[in-house]
Amino acid sequence: MLSEKRVYYTYILKCNDDTLYIGWTDNLVKRMIAHNSKKGAKYTRGRTPVQLVYWEKYQSKKQAMQREYALKQWTREEKLMLFQ
Repeated sequence: MLSEKRVYYTYILKCNDDTLYIGWTDNLVKRMIAHNSKKGAKYTRGRTPVQLVYWEKYQSKKQAMQREYALKQWTREEKLMLFQ
């Protein structure tokens, strides 16, 4: 029996006020539901609905977290280039 490997994601959300939010998760669907139910990050609670506009897949939590940190250092324009 093969064991399932866990997958992690770094993602970008576009909030209803046109700001961007960057995060990581191991379950994109569940995380999107949380964000749009105002149970996700404090930042997104007052900015719903949010839209998933970009994501990347990683094999480890560490990689996803490192990418999240790196993307947060980028300018807004650089982030927009990823998905526009």
